[in-house]
Parts: sequence; C-alpha cells; structure tokens
Amino acid sequence: MVLLITTLMAGPQLAQAQEREDLEKLRATVLSLVSTLVKNGVMSRSQADAMMRDAQRAAQTQLAAAPPPDIGADGKKIVRVPYVPEAVRTQMREQITAEVLASTRGSGGTESAGASEAGGRLKIFGDIRLRGEAIRQGSGNTAATDYSLGQPNLTRAADVWGYTFSDLKADTQEDLDRTRVRARIGFQFAVTEEVTAGLTLSTGGVTGPTSTNQTMASGGGQTPGFFNKYAVTVDRAFLSLEPLKGLRLNGGRFANPFMGTDLVWADDLNFEGFAASYKMPLDSQWTGFATAGWFPLSFKGQANQRSLTAIQGGVDWRFGTRANALKVAMALYDYNGIEGIKETALDTQGRNYAVRSEYGSNYRQRGNTLFRVNSDLAGDTEAKSTKWGLASGFRELDLTAVLDLNLYDPIHLVLTGDVVINMDYGRNKIKRKTGLRVSDGSDLGYLVKAQIGMPVIAQTADWNLSLGYRQLGSDAVLDAFTSSDFGRGGTNNKGFTLAGSYGLWKNTWLSARWMSSDLVDSMVPSQAGVGKRTKFSVDTLQLDLNARF
Repeated sequence: MVLLITTLMAGPQLAQAQEREDLEKLRATVLSLVSTLVKNGVMSRSQADAMMRDAQRAAQTQLAAAPPPDIGADGKKIVRVPYVPEAVRTQMREQITAEVLASTRGSGGTESAGASEAGGRLKIFGDIRLRGEAIRQGSGNTAATDYSLGQPNLTRAADVWGYTFSDLKADTQEDLDRTRVRARIGFQFAVTEEVTAGLTLSTGGVTGPTSTNQTMASGGGQTPGFFNKYAVTVDRAFLSLEPLKGLRLNGGRFANPFMGTDLVWADDLNFEGFAASYKMPLDSQWTGFATAGWFPLSFKGQANQRSLTAIQGGVDWRFGTRANALKVAMALYDYNGIEGIKETALDTQGRNYAVRSEYGSNYRQRGNTLFRVNSDLAGDTEAKSTKWGLASGFRELDLTAVLDLNLYDPIHLVLTGDVVINMDYGRNKIKRKTGLRVSDGSDLGYLVKAQIGMPVIAQTADWNLSLGYRQLGSDAVLDAFTSSDFGRGGTNNKGFTLAGSYGLWKNTWLSARWMSSDLVDSMVPSQAGVGKRTKFSVDTLQLDLNARF
C-alpha cells in the first residue's frame, strides 16, 4: 500500500495531460480508501498519517534519484510519459479495492447499522472447536475409594479423596472418552478512537473459571444428554480506554492482560476487575511495557474481601535482519485473604467463619494443600459437611521469557521458559495457622517449551510442532486458575506435552496434543514423614478441529 501511494504521489509530477488526469483520479481513489479504513476502525488516524508521511518521503527520494530531464533544441524540457493502458489502470483500481476489503474482512469486522457520528465500527469475531479426548489412567493408580489413606484434616485432592460414599472411582482409575465443543463469539465496538466496548459469549457452564468446553451429551439444563441444549455464558464484558498513546485502561471482565503461560494462567481464563497497561518505545529495537491490576475474587460480605493485586513489567527486544524477538517479563501476583481460617467454638455462634474462608469446589481444581476449617467443637464432624480451606497464602513471583527466532520466513523457532515461586508458602506458617505440620509439598513450578513452524496457523498447509516439559509444585500457584487439561487440571503434577497443528484451509486447522503427567507429592499430605504415598498418572490425547472467523 505504501509503495502504491508513493508511486501515485510522484506520478503527477512526471506526467502530462490525460495521463496526469488518470493518475490524479487513481491517487484520489487511494486516499479515499485510506480515509475509509480510518473511519471504519481498520487502522487508526495516527497509523494512516504515518503511512502518508512515509510515502511522501519515499516519493521525494524517488524524484531526487530520477535522472535530469532532457532539453530540446528550443531549450524546453522534454517530458516522456510511459503509456499506461486502460486495462492496467482498471486492474490497479480493482486490486486496491480488493486489498481494502480483505483487510476489513481479516479484522473480523462488519459495519454496524448504527455506526456513530464518530465513525464507530462493530467488529464480530469468534471461533469454534470440536474436540475428541481420550484419557487413560495409570494402571497402578491409588483407588479413590481407599479411605484408609485419608485423614480427616489434610488433603490435596478434596474432590477425589473425599470422605463421602460418592462414586469417585472414575477420577483415579477408570478411563474416559468424550467429545466436546467450544464456541465463542465476540462483539467489539469502537465508540470513539479512545473508547472501545466489548462483549463475548461462550459455551461452558459457570461451575469453574478455566474452561469454556461443553461436553457433548451432557446438556445444559436439569436433565443431561438426549440433545438437551447448551448453556451460553457472558465470558467478557468490558470497557477499554486509551486516553494517551500507549496507555490502555480496562474495566469489567476481559482477556488476560499479563504475559505468561498456562503454568500460572489457563488459556481460557478471563480476568474480572480493573487493569492498566502501558507500552513505551525505548528506541528502534527496544520497547518497555508494564501492567498493573486489581481483581476482586469474592463479594465483600461473603469472604473477607478476597482479591488479587498484580503487577508486571518487561521488555520486548526486536533484533536481527529477520525480525527476531526476545520478550521477558517479571510479575508479582499477590492474593489477599485467600487462606483458610480455622473455626473456633465462638466463631460458630452465628458468624460461620468456616463458610467464609472455605476454598469451594465450584472453582478449585486439585493439588493445593487444604485443611479442614470446621471446628470439631461445632458438633459437625460428619464427612459430608467438611469444609476445606487453603493451608498456604499465595504471593507468586513469576518470570517468563519467550525467544522467537525467524529461521526462514515463515518458519519460526519459539523457545518459552516460565518459572514461578510462591513466596508466601512455608511449612512453619502452615503449622501456626492449622496446627498441623506438613512434611512435603512444594512452592516451585517451571515450564520449558520449544515450538517450530508457523507461530499462528492461518493459511492452508501452515504447520507447527512443539514439545514441552513442566513441573508444578502443590502450592506454587493457586490451582483454580492453572491449566485444566494437564494432569486433569490443577497443581502437584509433572510431565511432558507433545503437540502439532496443520492448516486445512484459511483459518481452519487440525491439532493434536498428547500429555503425560505424574504426581509430584502425595495427594494426602505427609506429616513428619508419616503417610502412605499415593500414585496418580494420566495420559491424555486431544484431537481438535478448529475454525475462527
């Protein structure tokens, strides 16, 4: 586009008569199309102005480099104008129009019938994924019904090592085959150049924050299966402001604003609260960035003002002739009021602190060290009423690095590393809080991954392959928000992931992923070295057909 504008800017100064008139018409067409792109939100006014300035400079350079004109016998300049056939001029106009329309469609946009005077634009985007999943449990896995392993006050898998007579055997020993679907559609409206409103709807229930998958034949209502309809939820609803160049303010429910991996944050996880992000170019190759946010986790009247405060800073370095990149970020995720509080006899007299500090089953996964927050003095010692709370606090320090090497365009080698440590974990702290001394558990997690191929599958025959290894200690991160796929979700696991993708058509691709995981520490926390070790190994194969629009 810039090259074409450059030619058109220089053209009228070299042409004559009819040729000049034709080039002026073509130049006006291009400028009108650029204006339309700005008006419809495909590019910002600052981007368009920068493109025009670049074209003007290039045109001036082109004119300066042109050979001096010939002088005729009469002393006047001789102007030689190459003939441009009408068919070529028509083809140029059609090509420009096609490129602009392709850009508009590629942005996922379609004009809103109610476009505002400010030139607002509604963008519609989304994706659908069909998944076949095979989960194979290790033959030597410890049975979930082996209650002799349990003890009533500590656990790392409350929903597996429960103390009820529910049929939980499928969680540790029985294989599972299932088909799933994920559908998401988003609407983004540019209210002004500074204000954007967004809404995204998705499949999946409201029983957990990390997955938008809908299992086929499970339905979405009171009666599962038999073609029962799916539930649709509001996955994002936000306002985004850009009062200054490089500064973005988000409020509501929006996409994860932090750089990271699914070691800490699941891929489908969205954040609820407020965040501010700022990018500042340091020079032609270096860009600094920072993000800070506050996110409420539960309503004030129900759970002691539980919240997450987070801050992240980093740099993005672009180097080499092939646009290689190194991006590094460090973050601190500080949870407030997340720990369980042991109930006392006084607490049970109307205040019910056990409920207020419970780490509920509707959002936890498995892996974090939990203790029973019910007081035996309350007279509520039945297993079905056990309420679990987190034994540790969470203040996570996370270091993430991504090295993107453009080996041979479009083939990239992308190396990813992620290390996280929970600075609020300590066995002495757990002893003071719970009265129980735990002799195992870990506050450390790390991930390494290598991927080769196209970074994004967008065209036919695009491909990539990746291999990764992770180890995530029991209390390195809050298990509610980490991956819901690896090791059947949560923390206290380690193992390999092998994945690959191949483009079938534009924005349509197949992908396969194999994950093999094992426990790091026992699901039943050891006390002073006493306690039988449990085994829980899982191999998972996922085959996906993806399409985005």
